[in-house]
Amino acid sequence: MTQLPKVKRGFLNSKTAKKMLNSRRGLQARHILSNATDRILRGQQLALSGRTPFDIVYQREIISLRHYPTTNTETKHRIPLVIVPPLAANMLIYDLFPNRSLVRYFLAQGFDVYLIDWGTPSLRQAKYNLGTYVKTFMPDFIEKIREHSGQQQLSLYGWSLGGVLSLCYTALFKDKNIQNLMILASPINTHKSGYMGKFYQRLTAPAQWIRSNTKFRFHQVPSRVFHIHGWQNTLGFKLTDPIGNVKNYWELFKNLNDRQFVINHATSSSFVDNMLAYPGGVMRDIILRFWIDNELSTGSVQFGEQSANLKDINCSLLVVGGSTDIIVTAEAVRPLLDLVSSTDKQFEIVPGGHMGLVAGNQAPQSVWPVVTHWLAQRSR
Repeated sequence: MTQLPKVKRGFLNSKTAKKMLNSRRGLQARHILSNATDRILRGQQLALSGRTPFDIVYQREIISLRHYPTTNTETKHRIPLVIVPPLAANMLIYDLFPNRSLVRYFLAQGFDVYLIDWGTPSLRQAKYNLGTYVKTFMPDFIEKIREHSGQQQLSLYGWSLGGVLSLCYTALFKDKNIQNLMILASPINTHKSGYMGKFYQRLTAPAQWIRSNTKFRFHQVPSRVFHIHGWQNTLGFKLTDPIGNVKNYWELFKNLNDRQFVINHATSSSFVDNMLAYPGGVMRDIILRFWIDNELSTGSVQFGEQSANLKDINCSLLVVGGSTDIIVTAEAVRPLLDLVSSTDKQFEIVPGGHMGLVAGNQAPQSVWPVVTHWLAQRSR
């Protein structure tokens, strides 16, 4: 009689424990399912990117001009900073995390920040080429920045193709009021860009043979044929590191029970998963003029009857290459130093890949301080 209750009590405890365990497993399963559903269906709502406030101070067609007023009232630099993005990048790359945002970093350092948002091109913009941006849009938006800021002198921060636009504008218009140029991972000599550069170089001889022996001209092909949609840019970017991308989603799968991990994954992916289109005319110019003909490496880029000669650039120049960048290697960026007339010029190799220079984990410690320290001394 005395042992029976003990056995019964033990049986009940075992049953209760199983129920509790099953309940916890059920709760965890529901939690995982909820996180997975949110990540797949509501990833953009989960993402923490793009939270820094700004004002739209000018708009033209699909392009808008953002102004981020400085948050540092104690240290404010006189010369405004203009971020010139590449065309396929959505603007979230500059404001990816609240605690890892290039825009917020510049603001905290006392810079008055403007950003040219190129918008979302569609087939309606397929006719846009490099000349459209360099000769038409860049001078218009630079003028509006000067009107809004009340300052003539400006600093331009150009990453990737944004650096090419900044260089070509400054050289073409001989804009002496561009005080500082920061060029990050821009394709100056594409034939020196690793294995891809060697591939481009092999295309040069066939292209020259076609010009010499046929009537076919690459630039006569309709621009719509070269229009690259946003999803194609996303796919292309991911294929530069397919193993890394598989590992990235495997880590997500293993951590679906961790809400914060899921939120961080959605935030990091908000840029790569939502890349924008390349207008066909721009893509045609990139393929022919930069990849095949390697025109920028000569120091002169033709826009109709006008030439943008890089030797006409005399302003302070900071050139930055990423140590692990396989899209535009550091050796493809370095030649810029020999093409300009600037006496105040500096080349830096910093940790990170193509995207990492702007928003990577190491950027706040290894990249951004290099840029801001250099710029602060030249923005008084």
